[in-house]
Amino acid sequence: MSKLRDREVNRMEVPPHPAHMPARSADDEGYDIRIAADGTWFHEGRPIRRLPLVKLFSTVLRRDEAGDFWLITPAERGRIQVDDAPFVAVELVRSGEGEAQDLAFRTNVDQWVTADGDHPIRVELTGEADEPRPYVRVRDRLDALIVRSVFYELAELAVERDGTTGVWSGGSFFALDGRQ
Repeated sequence: MSKLRDREVNRMEVPPHPAHMPARSADDEGYDIRIAADGTWFHEGRPIRRLPLVKLFSTVLRRDEAGDFWLITPAERGRIQVDDAPFVAVELVRSGEGEAQDLAFRTNVDQWVTADGDHPIRVELTGEADEPRPYVRVRDRLDALIVRSVFYELAELAVERDGTTGVWSGGSFFALDGRQ
C-alpha cells in the first residue's frame, strides 16, 4: 500500500470542479481540439507534441451531464471532440492481494488513479464479436481507456466471484466480462 500512496503524492493537481457547468448559449465556442481514441491530442488537425501542454489542458477538461467535453478556464471555455475516452490507462501497479488489493493506473498524462467505488473499472462489449473495451473512471465523468497490455495484466489478476470473473480493488469487485 505504501507504494500506491507514494505514487498518489506525485499526482497532478487538478483545479476544483466548478460547482456547476455554465449554461450553454449560442456564444459557446468550439475549439479545434480533438482527443483521439489512442489518447493523442490534436489542434487544428495536427498532434500536440508538447506533453506539458497536454497535461495542462487535461487539468481543465470537464464533461457535462449531456456527455459533451469542455476545456474550462476562469477566462473562457470551449467544447472539444473526444473520439472515445479522454485518457488512456498505460500502466498498472498492484498492492496487496485478494479482496484487500489496490490497483492503481497511470494515465497517458501521468495522473494516477486507484480503482475503487468512486473510480470503478467497467468493461463494455463492442462489435459483433463482443470485443472488450475496458475503462477506469479518472474523475468527474472522465474515463481512461485501459490499453490492451494493461487489460491482460488485469486478466491475470482476475478471480471468480458468484460466477463472474473480475478483480478486487479498493474494497470493490469489478467484473471484467462485460457484465456490470
